[in-house]
Amino acid sequence: MKSHRIEDLKVWSKSMALVKQVYLVTAELPSEEKFGLLSQIRRCAVSIPSNIAEGAGRNNKNEFYQFLGIAFGSTYELQTQLQLLIDLDFISETKIIPLKELLAEIQKMIYSLKTSLKL
Repeated sequence: MKSHRIEDLKVWSKSMALVKQVYLVTAELPSEEKFGLLSQIRRCAVSIPSNIAEGAGRNNKNEFYQFLGIAFGSTYELQTQLQLLIDLDFISETKIIPLKELLAEIQKMIYSLKTSLKL
């Protein structure tokens, strides 16, 4: 297997767009959350395209599959954290819904890509 150009992977592009949106929305968090939920959410969001990219850069289908699994897990972690923002009344649900919708789309894309790699 040759490595993929990450710019050609739609799931990577959508994940990058999600990171940007997450950064913009979480800028509204209270300053006391700077080293708590804010930091955790941003690291989690960044890990999604980062793991897709690292896996795509590998020359082994099994390694790509493994990194997609890590990215997939991060999507569920981020989904949980976004729900916490709503539950803790840090950010309105109307601002989080578009993020959750994009996240659900990315989850489906990662799942499909993983399925296509499986022998």
